[in-house]
Amino acid sequence: MLRTILLPEPNAKYAGYAALIQAYDLQVPLPDNLSAIGEKHKLYKKGRWQVFTPRHEPDDTLFGHLVFALRYEGIELAVLKSLFTQIDAGEIIRIVKNEPTGAYSRRIWFLYEWLLDEMVDLPNIELGNFVFLVNEKLQYAGPANRSRRHRVNNDLPGRRGFCPMVRRTETLERYIVQDLSRKAEENVGKTRVDLINRAAAFLELKDSKASFEIEGESPPQQRLTRWARVIGDAGKAVLTLDELERLQSIVIQDDRFTMPGLRNQGGFVGEHDRVTQMPIPDHISARPEDLLALSNGMLESYELLKQTDFEPVLMAAMIAFGFVFIHPFEDGNGRIHRYLIHHILAETGFVPGRLVFPISAVIQDRIEEYRQVLEAFSKPRLDFIEWHPAPEGNVHVTNETIDLYRYFDATQQAEFLYSCVETTVNETLPAEIKYLERHDKLASTISSFIDMPNAKVNLLIYFLEQGQGKLSKRARSKEFARLTEEECRVVEDRYAEIFSDD
Repeated sequence: MLRTILLPEPNAKYAGYAALIQAYDLQVPLPDNLSAIGEKHKLYKKGRWQVFTPRHEPDDTLFGHLVFALRYEGIELAVLKSLFTQIDAGEIIRIVKNEPTGAYSRRIWFLYEWLLDEMVDLPNIELGNFVFLVNEKLQYAGPANRSRRHRVNNDLPGRRGFCPMVRRTETLERYIVQDLSRKAEENVGKTRVDLINRAAAFLELKDSKASFEIEGESPPQQRLTRWARVIGDAGKAVLTLDELERLQSIVIQDDRFTMPGLRNQGGFVGEHDRVTQMPIPDHISARPEDLLALSNGMLESYELLKQTDFEPVLMAAMIAFGFVFIHPFEDGNGRIHRYLIHHILAETGFVPGRLVFPISAVIQDRIEEYRQVLEAFSKPRLDFIEWHPAPEGNVHVTNETIDLYRYFDATQQAEFLYSCVETTVNETLPAEIKYLERHDKLASTISSFIDMPNAKVNLLIYFLEQGQGKLSKRARSKEFARLTEEECRVVEDRYAEIFSDD
């Protein structure tokens, strides 16, 4: 059934990807941004629509709309893959023969062969300049690899098996220009090594606890500590499928009810009907028969990008969110997804030293926004996944869905992750270091006039924090009953002086 995409104004015309989706009835999620030709000579945005003027109107042909899309909208691999599976290779041959040296005809030809992994009946281009595939004014490009056949520099940020794209937005450019990695390095350089080590240990544990709480779990302290050590070691091991499965075995200790490794059945995130126990999915995971290809594609794309100067936070968003969208394991996906952020930021050197960015803790503070970012991927794809209920309340997907998980726009996820990193660098880390400096100053002050073991001093400060600078009756009558009233008053006064934000 032909879909009708609502236009931004009554007499507007589809252009670019919107026109191709409409004309060929492509069964793909709509791109976040669509284009239309308006009646007025005015460029403007309206919701997800970019409205162009009549002078921008392309020829109403396959080539016309493809050129418009690549020039003004960037590369939407999912749309192009769906389109290319529907058209005959002869269409591509005609396009290239009409413009054998044209920059756009060569890009279209390359994308056709790259996406379908098959060659059309055309000779190699022998002469002419190489053109870059990705328009860097619109999207972030990866390392360039020459395709001599097409005389195209393939700078897609991934491999055929997994290649999310990120649009160049004002928001992302604003984050990138802050050089948050350098800022974090400068903060660390000004801080004593012992304070950094203590901050790292605290933030590791804080992030471990938050990552479990996001999943609705409250594990014992030993399990939290073990996962905190894993986070602290992020970036040291080579990221392979075996390593991901090792991480799952740490997250899921008791595997009596959970199959370790890649799923051999369907998967979804959502609820069950209380009466029928029928699945009510919010997200449907990749099919089990696609998991190996998707996982390998994701890891190959990471290997490609990490050897370059590709922006680490964008890379982390593409890989980590790509992992959780694929949902390769029966359980543990969310925690490993957040671990991958740590791993990539550590391995690329974005995070200085052994410091840990408590990403999970920041995400927990923005849990609703986090859910919306996940749903921005999942909800539009539910309409294109055919499934029926499977045993034990699961889902069984009956159509081909692999492209939904390997070709997607990760811009929203990248903007969200960068906002979390910005909060970590500008607020969370300075606040933790400032707290430790104040804590040490107060501990030193207390020790200067009260002879007390360090553990007891720390407990005293803990009670002061709990009482917002005042010792409770319980503390005065039990743990610190031997303190005099004058000593209690002095301790409270010193706390107020040191922890004052004035």
